[in-house]
Amino acid sequence: MNTQAFTIPPDPGSLTPLEVISRFAPHDDTLMSLLQTRAQALPHKELIVFQGRSYTYADVLREARASAHALAARGIGRGDRVGVISTNHPSTIFTLFALAHLGAIMVSVNADYGVAEVRYVFTHAGVRGVIAAPEALSVARSACAEMVPAPWFALNQAGPGAAPLLREAPGTSSGAAANPGAPPMSAATPDSTCILVYTSGTTGFPKGVMHSQKNVVVAGEGFVQRMHLQPDERLLCVLPMFHINAIFYSLAGSIAAGATLILEPRFSASTFWKVAHESGATEVNTIAAASGILMRRPRSEYMPGHRLRKMFGAPFDAETYRVFRDDFNMPHVIEGFGMSEIPGALNNPFAGERRVGSMGKPSLHPNPGFKLTELKIVDDDGNQVPDGSIGELALKTPIIMRGYFNDPEHTRSAFRDGWFMSGDLAWRDADGYHWFVARKKDIIRKRGENISGAELDRIIGNHPSVLEAAAIPVPSDLGEDEILTAVVLREGMQASAQEIADWCRERLTAIKVPRYVCFVDALPHTPTHRVEKFKMRQDKSLLARAVDLQAA
Repeated sequence: MNTQAFTIPPDPGSLTPLEVISRFAPHDDTLMSLLQTRAQALPHKELIVFQGRSYTYADVLREARASAHALAARGIGRGDRVGVISTNHPSTIFTLFALAHLGAIMVSVNADYGVAEVRYVFTHAGVRGVIAAPEALSVARSACAEMVPAPWFALNQAGPGAAPLLREAPGTSSGAAANPGAPPMSAATPDSTCILVYTSGTTGFPKGVMHSQKNVVVAGEGFVQRMHLQPDERLLCVLPMFHINAIFYSLAGSIAAGATLILEPRFSASTFWKVAHESGATEVNTIAAASGILMRRPRSEYMPGHRLRKMFGAPFDAETYRVFRDDFNMPHVIEGFGMSEIPGALNNPFAGERRVGSMGKPSLHPNPGFKLTELKIVDDDGNQVPDGSIGELALKTPIIMRGYFNDPEHTRSAFRDGWFMSGDLAWRDADGYHWFVARKKDIIRKRGENISGAELDRIIGNHPSVLEAAAIPVPSDLGEDEILTAVVLREGMQASAQEIADWCRERLTAIKVPRYVCFVDALPHTPTHRVEKFKMRQDKSLLARAVDLQAA
């Protein structure tokens, strides 16, 4: 393989990752303990900058404690789940730490989800309460209308809506602030589940990935190693806090390093460089779709005086590396690999050779005695294959999910002899770098989202004119995938590609709406009548014959 590789050393005089995290007193591997050690050492340093407002480490600790009291006053305790639906906002961070302090669990969902999608997640999680942005409150209420017992609702910020702020007394709509009193007793342990991240799966229904407090803490420390974070780092967070990346890497990494988080409500390509320049950001995490958009935006938006020097994400091709390093003056472009179940599993080394397009090597912890990731490539029988051979990526890591919430069957099937089976095909070269090949699972990766092909098949298959449908990934010009759905119509029935898209748009969030629709006479099937999607992926005529709704 013709591999492009390069090495860029860390800045001279910078601290080692171990030196960075060793500046603080020991913590007990809980979230609140991690925050407390940093607030004790850096009480007046900015931790969060959000739309012109700053919160110091001491401020965030105080807000988290007050939120814990408000949640306890609403009956939230150990093991309870609380839903959050909002774009990025400091209150989500306060809520995460407050719930962790109580031994409770945050269930954050996409603020763009429709009622049906929110209903499934919040009902499956059994949330006892919902904290919503004002603009998302009506969706949350509709989604939870049939839940028994009914959850309480609170707003995360001032705005219209018939619900009090979280810190107001329950049953009020404004003004009556609850007395914070003494902070409630902690019910946290390192192994306490603190977050449920719902990720699509091949069953067509999202699965709730459970992560412990220690997982988040260790992932943050691992991110200090991965990006060689320094105490004066300013991490720009444009990815959503209902996903692993923003919480496990940007937020936890900022706190672990004693650095600052520049929090944006959402990714905006048109204002990205302006925000980066004005905020003094030094590091940013991105995904292929976002970096692809930035590469194609007018160069007039680019502001050469920015301080960004580090970018983490995946997948990146050679052109992405070239543009961000040469045109955008960001020397440290680090590509890695992780999943909701196994955050931060692999990465190209910051202080070492980086191979373009590689998933990298097993991730490391700042403490060299702390083993973070073990990897192997196996065949269908679980036997390790030699270097250069393609097989399924299997992993062991202390930052692994505690399982899928209320789903023991899928939890068991995700492991084989103690190894997590990623469902991704890959190979390892002779130097220990890993290379992604394809997905075994029926997952479409679009703009950083895992989209279940089975979910789309089920939704489109419910259309009155459709006999059968199957969604597959096809290449996107922004990186990752676009969605193509092949549709078999019922005899004597008709439907247009636009009608199929509109049907999806009414029932799913916009990112799940197929771009391509191809009407076919039949789908390929196995003897047990499972659709042979691997054959569909090999059939280039499907894309050639499909209606491109974006072009239309």
